Amino acid sequence: MNINSLVDTVRALFEGDRGLLAMDESNPTCNKRFEAAGILQSEENRREYREMIITTPGLDKFIGGVILYDETIRQATGNGTPFVQIIQEAGIIPGIKVDLGEEDLAAHPGEKITAGLDGLRERLADYSKMGARFAKWRSVITVGEFIPSRGCIEANMQTLARYAALCQEAGLVPIVEPEVLMEGTHSMDRCRDVTEEVLRTLFNELFRQGVILEGLILKPNMILPGLTCSHQQSVEVVAKATVHSLLKVVPAAVPAVAFLSGGQSGELASERLNAMNLQFKGRLPWSLTFSFARAIQYPALEIWNGKESNVPAAQQALFHRAKCNWAARGGEYSKAIESNGSVTASGDGSL
Repeated sequence: MNINSLVDTVRALFEGDRGLLAMDESNPTCNKRFEAAGILQSEENRREYREMIITTPGLDKFIGGVILYDETIRQATGNGTPFVQIIQEAGIIPGIKVDLGEEDLAAHPGEKITAGLDGLRERLADYSKMGARFAKWRSVITVGEFIPSRGCIEANMQTLARYAALCQEAGLVPIVEPEVLMEGTHSMDRCRDVTEEVLRTLFNELFRQGVILEGLILKPNMILPGLTCSHQQSVEVVAKATVHSLLKVVPAAVPAVAFLSGGQSGELASERLNAMNLQFKGRLPWSLTFSFARAIQYPALEIWNGKESNVPAAQQALFHRAKCNWAARGGEYSKAIESNGSVTASGDGSL
């Protein structure tokens, strides 16, 4: 393990207030989104959609790294150029999702465990040869009347820690993603309590497994009431609650907290991230950034609709959402920036 190399990768991913674009949807998930948008579900359409994303001009100003899926890291553009080469030449760092999804946790009804540790050492070595410099593993925690159980939390956090240790052994920066799901009627206080318990357990397990905190990225949920909770909180309340919880349980050695969007709308995710950075700018031991998927991609997917003629407009929408989150990293996001979908890095109104 070369700790300096890991630290350098983290720094490069987030320099200039950049964040991460998660385009690591599994094939079934990608197909499901295509179906909802009325797009033909095929490998070629998935390839064309991903090519549209990674060839968006100027994306590197706002995005420091992209998280790929196994199919995606092996794909190439229509003219045969590997996706990884396109990403690297754009000044963006390629990463890879390495978990194999969730399965039922034995003896724990309603709870899940993430699979993928078997053979992970060999897969990490292969992905590293392909050009990946960081990886991602997601564990999901469901909130219900009697869950999550302690057994579920411990099993998932132990798995996350083992994954992180294997990543660092292979020279890859691990993104650890313990997601407390938004689905449910639970209150913000319940989300806070569960999230803090999950994160305390995670960092205990990371310590036990010898993981170097300076060489990893935390990808948590925000502290939010359940989607069907009758009382939804303001942007400012969410921002304050989220940062206060992180300050209680996330060690200062962690360099970056890159939030997942978890089903939030693009605008709301930007507003909440902005409020955190606006309220706490210069007062936190780690940077607060983004690792969004749908909250960046969704407008572009709707515009693209599987048609080559729509690619420029779809890329403009993707560029715009990335720019909004880049602005939120510095606490500079505003309604004016949101409404001006044509603003670009050069300020000339075009890609």
